[in-house]
Amino acid sequence: MGTIVINKPPTTFKRNQYGLMEDKNVKYVFSDDGSVNWRKMVKPEFLVANRDRTDEADISKLEDHELIILLGGLKDLANIRGYHSVTYTVTHASPEYVCVSCSIVWIGNYETEKGESVLFQSVADAGLNNTEGFGQMYLAAIAENRAFCRAVRNFLRINIVAKEEIKNVKISKPNPTKNSASPHIFLTNLMKEKKVNFSSIKDKMVKEAVDGAKEWGTIKDIPRIKMFEIIERMQSKKVD
Repeated sequence: MGTIVINKPPTTFKRNQYGLMEDKNVKYVFSDDGSVNWRKMVKPEFLVANRDRTDEADISKLEDHELIILLGGLKDLANIRGYHSVTYTVTHASPEYVCVSCSIVWIGNYETEKGESVLFQSVADAGLNNTEGFGQMYLAAIAENRAFCRAVRNFLRINIVAKEEIKNVKISKPNPTKNSASPHIFLTNLMKEKKVNFSSIKDKMVKEAVDGAKEWGTIKDIPRIKMFEIIERMQSKKVD
């Protein structure tokens, strides 16, 4: 008697002989040399204008050096490209400075020699001199995200700086003396400021298939790293 499958996903993801996803929702864009043009596969909702370089809000009118890519966009590309593992190594840690290395083992595809897996590594740091506000309370998490962004960007040849890689001088600064350095308190205050409720954020994350989002009951249930991303997107007016 065969095994009865109780929990079956609505769809499964398959890759073809070239290592590319066979999914109607994934539209690959190729360069003239036949390689995947990952830059052109970045979804518009994950791009914002770099206010330090331009006053233009229409991203379709901006050059790459005038744009910023959000963490969610790089995670989306990484999932499409496919990887076996992501490993972080803290190479230095102190209350004022953290340095992290991110190693990603990418699956082989038609672009890699003999279709073999590829190990790619990038290093990033976070310190009191290149972070601001509540981010200074979580230097390890900031450095981790920066290293991941650099590893993905550099491997996929995306020449748009990630939000995590730059010091944002225009974000609202929480006051640690009022305990606003806690990310969920900062997010709560930002939601009030932007007039965004928890349900709309949860529904957006569920729609984007964020792991565990369906089970979120309150803001405190949102993982800390995801809170950082939501805060950044709200400040860039990308979460409605």
